[in-house]
Amino acid sequence: MANSISTPPDEGHAKGRDKYERLVARAQSLARLKVAVVHPCDAASLGAALDCADIGLISPVLIGPLAKLQATAATLGRDLSNFEIVDVPHSHAAAERAVELVKAGRAEALMKGSLHTDELMAAVVRRDGGLRTARRISHCFVLDVPGHGSALIITDAAINIAPTLDEKVDIVQNAIDLAHALKVEEVRVAILAAAETVNSRMPSTIEAAALCKMADRGQITGAILDGPLALDNAIDMGAAQIKNIKSPVAGRANVLVVPDLEAGNMLAKSLTFLAGADAPGIVLGTRVPIILTSRADSSRARLASCALASLVAEAQRSKHAMMGV
Repeated sequence: MANSISTPPDEGHAKGRDKYERLVARAQSLARLKVAVVHPCDAASLGAALDCADIGLISPVLIGPLAKLQATAATLGRDLSNFEIVDVPHSHAAAERAVELVKAGRAEALMKGSLHTDELMAAVVRRDGGLRTARRISHCFVLDVPGHGSALIITDAAINIAPTLDEKVDIVQNAIDLAHALKVEEVRVAILAAAETVNSRMPSTIEAAALCKMADRGQITGAILDGPLALDNAIDMGAAQIKNIKSPVAGRANVLVVPDLEAGNMLAKSLTFLAGADAPGIVLGTRVPIILTSRADSSRARLASCALASLVAEAQRSKHAMMGV
């Protein structure tokens, strides 16, 4: 039985985090997620994995050089004797071993430790022996912005630098599937651009319109799409009304699809550092969810990232059960 939620002290903003409290509590009601933690050889990444284990979210397998793991645990005042450890010589080997554990059915998710994201993802996306699926791999932030009524899924701000229209189809579908895993009742997707009208000189507006039509034709499913929409009239009803935009998405979007990584990265960091939002994130489109943590993440965001992975994995298990896989 999972413990009741007890989060470590948050070094960030403490107010208005009930959305994450509910998210973590829901994940705690599920079986512990088996997570391969890849090279957690600094205090932030190892501490995050142990915190998630302490409150019943995950059963971690710690993969890295044994001496470094033990030394890091000592700085935290923690004992690793009750955790499974896979001793490997370096971070590259840790990434490769983590992928092997997933393929052997010994891990249901990956969690990034103190290695570069590119190094972890290189093992994941390798065509021979990686964890690719038919879907494009993409990343979603789930931001709890103080003062905003609902959590916002922002994609893609971490993986795809300048996605094509075809790649954006998968990016949008991954985000929709995440929203369903989080039990969002009505998924409203805003395809963002700098303007809310189609302009031939702004390719992002043309692609936004195309994505909406693709949803009309069933090429994207499970959500209501609208775009192009500027950020203000995507999330603020007053701004949408001033522009006389009438749609079920405008002013009420809960998924924001950015035109490229630079725009998404700046949007997410603006909300994090200027608006006090936490930004847990997850990589989708792979065989298992991947938890990407940052050294700048708050304790709450790290816990929420693990909770996201747990809920996504549960949704995947349910889907496979329905399909008889």
